[in-house]
Amino acid sequence: MSKEETDKTIASIGRAGLIRHIAGVSAYRSEHVEHGIGDDAAVLHTSESRYGLLSSETLVEGVEFDLSFMPFHQIGAKVVTAAVSDVYAMNGQPHAVLINLGLPNRITRDMVDELYKGIVMACSDYGCQLSGGDLTGSHNALIISATAYGDVEKGKIVYNSGANIDDAVCVTGDLGSALAGLKVLLREKRHWEESEDPVMQPDLSEWDYIVKRQLVPIARKDMVSLFRQNNIRPTSMIDVSQGLLHDLQRVLTSSQKGAYLYQSALPIDLQTRKIADEMQEDVDKYALYGGEDFELLFTLPEKEVGKLAALSREFSVIGKITAKSGQVEMQTAEGDVIVFGDESG
Repeated sequence: MSKEETDKTIASIGRAGLIRHIAGVSAYRSEHVEHGIGDDAAVLHTSESRYGLLSSETLVEGVEFDLSFMPFHQIGAKVVTAAVSDVYAMNGQPHAVLINLGLPNRITRDMVDELYKGIVMACSDYGCQLSGGDLTGSHNALIISATAYGDVEKGKIVYNSGANIDDAVCVTGDLGSALAGLKVLLREKRHWEESEDPVMQPDLSEWDYIVKRQLVPIARKDMVSLFRQNNIRPTSMIDVSQGLLHDLQRVLTSSQKGAYLYQSALPIDLQTRKIADEMQEDVDKYALYGGEDFELLFTLPEKEVGKLAALSREFSVIGKITAKSGQVEMQTAEGDVIVFGDESG
């Protein structure tokens, strides 16, 4: 391997590139693991009829959250949501959560209590038990990691590699609202810093929906329950945590397929559109590149779409799967076609 290859920075290879590299150096294979690195959760052999699912998420102060506008209980709830969302994306049900904390000395016991208040609330909402974890120190940043364990019937597990040509590309809820909420919060933080008023309280009522989508996202337990109750099994599925294009590309790469999207079909909330207009930014970029929505992106055979539509209005068909491996095309409202590069690297 050349020095140029060994000196590559994380920024140059991207998140997905680093994951592929890590997967390549992990040589040992266990008979207890059905599927390891590459999907939303690791898949474990636990019984003849069920797979175990294991996933983890880490939030770091100053990277994934800002304590100046994010209360501790919301941080706790958000890390649980991020972890269990990966279990739902495999069509499973979470059962247990472990929490690991790296705590700077400035963090008080009351702050930890608030953190766990959100953790316990989220665990209750998702039907999983807080089952332990680890505590350690941290020099500067608060670090919180959640590991979620769940399971799924072997015949109902959904990977991100099963998309078929002409399947409908579907997404739950709306896209880009978490990024829109973050932009509102960062704008208000700047106003607070410039005002030099330590007790300034911004009025966020106009942006209540998108701010909540950033601070307290909700994993789509409801849609997975609907799939289970009505014997609907997506051909592929992933949660939208890194952005629509990035996560769709993961599905396409794993499935060796392409996708054709319709710009006019992208589900975008009115508050998201309004803040994008105020900031003179392209709202479609919020939907395409914004992360942390924790919606489910899934593919369905065309015959199943009508069945699901009769049961729920909580999803949109935004395109279809094509044979053009790895290529994402999008038809604009004007009829032009945009071709996107690989967003997973």
